[in-house]
Amino acid sequence: MADLTLYQRDYCHLCDQALAVMAQARAPDFDSVWVDDSPALEGRYGTRVPVLRDNRDGRELDWPFDADAVQAFVAALQQL
Repeated sequence: MADLTLYQRDYCHLCDQALAVMAQARAPDFDSVWVDDSPALEGRYGTRVPVLRDNRDGRELDWPFDADAVQAFVAALQQL
């Protein structure tokens, strides 16, 4: 399991943009989870997606985010 998870929805143009930002930021490996597959996740994330979550401490980065924000988020992850 990766330290990061990107919560997404099917057919979500913002999620596609988030994936491009993650690539631009050269983010480390992350898991992708589709909230549509789980009523619990649907209830938790609903329209907030895409959301990047640090699985170690529970921090979350809500959309909109850019490459600089992802790099800062990841840098904090590496300090743990």
